[in-house]
Amino acid sequence: MTKLESSLGNSSLKNLLPPYRFARTDETVLHHYHAETAPLNQKAVRVLNWNIAKNNDVSSATRERARTWQTDFDWIVDRYSPDLIFLQEFSLCARTKNFKLAELSWSFAPNFIDQYHNVYAGVLTASRATSINHRALVTEHSEPVSNTPKVSLVTEHPFGQESLMTINSHLINFVDLEKFKAQLRELESAIAQHRGAIIFSGDFNTWNRSRWQMLDKMTRRLGLMRAEFPEMDAQNIKRFLLSPPLDHIFYRGLRQNYLQARVLDHIQSSDHKPMLVEFHL
Repeated sequence: MTKLESSLGNSSLKNLLPPYRFARTDETVLHHYHAETAPLNQKAVRVLNWNIAKNNDVSSATRERARTWQTDFDWIVDRYSPDLIFLQEFSLCARTKNFKLAELSWSFAPNFIDQYHNVYAGVLTASRATSINHRALVTEHSEPVSNTPKVSLVTEHPFGQESLMTINSHLINFVDLEKFKAQLRELESAIAQHRGAIIFSGDFNTWNRSRWQMLDKMTRRLGLMRAEFPEMDAQNIKRFLLSPPLDHIFYRGLRQNYLQARVLDHIQSSDHKPMLVEFHL
């Protein structure tokens, strides 16, 4: 684990962050295993993708937001019973308690630790099913000001006679296109090795046309399709003004049940809206 450099150069924001507050983490995966797991149902795999904007953080300054997020998350899990849950910007610390997640198996890949609050941030993949082969991919490059990298979590689940690969990604932001492309190359290399079904989900920070085109070309090379949503729902996916959407769910080797695709616009505990889809063989 390396320290945040003590100086942020000439940035006008350098005084907003105390030196060494945020520290990059190694490529690490933390696990919670629930005793009652079963293989994924090939006839229906329900997926939730959601950037929760660290609103589960139970630090004193954000405790009320955490309660609101918890209420929303519990409602979604009770109402839609997702088999696979992909959360970005998830906070994890000794005080983190989530009874719905405790009923699932989950893996968490941090990209940094906030050393002031002793809280990790990263991506979390939860499932009602058994999982195998976990791997974290932390970017070589870091975002400016906070000097923190981004992370993706690759997991595999038994799926019939093969395995389902899932990739929960948060792509790097506020950097030039070459650094964005470097993360895509690493992800493409990992995904290309898998021959079975794939779900590639997350916040891709595709807020301009160039970023979206790079991602689109990569997913097409890998034979991935983008999950589709009804027009009214698609308009509620996170974006900036007239930009392409930031959040996406891609898949391969599966079929989408279009009647079950929805974006929950009434959920207000994050600036990103929860996305729900269902797949089957």
